[in-house]
Amino acid sequence: MRLTTKGRFAVTAMIDLAMQQSKGPVALAGISQRQNISLSYLEQLFAKLRKHELVDSVRGPGGGYQIVKNLNEVSVADVILAVDEPLDATQCGGKENCTDEGQCMTHDLWSSLNRKMLEYLGSVTLHALVEQNNRKQVEQPIQLMKTTAV
Repeated sequence: MRLTTKGRFAVTAMIDLAMQQSKGPVALAGISQRQNISLSYLEQLFAKLRKHELVDSVRGPGGGYQIVKNLNEVSVADVILAVDEPLDATQCGGKENCTDEGQCMTHDLWSSLNRKMLEYLGSVTLHALVEQNNRKQVEQPIQLMKTTAV
């Protein structure tokens, strides 16, 4: 079981948007260029994010997208679920019909993993991820200066 490209790209794009939106609406072309994600793929993802009221679009010159909610109110789980990314480790998609006889012997194990994943991803907010990325951007030049000074 793993997260697919759709979920990864959606989370990456939302972090990029969150980091850029203080300057105004963010164009998908900019996100596409910075994150190396196809513009047409981003358009599909943002249509779903908009439908789930996580982002809104601004038309016209200087237009683009902006996050509708406070960054503390948007979790990674919200983003992944908005783009229809299934978080399911079970063989049966949670239907409990893993085998002809019903549940397989490990169904409860995988169902429990599903709950833990959703719980964890629901606890990580865009705000936390933006802060983490901002710290990295500050620390990288400091590390570079230390290595070149030696």
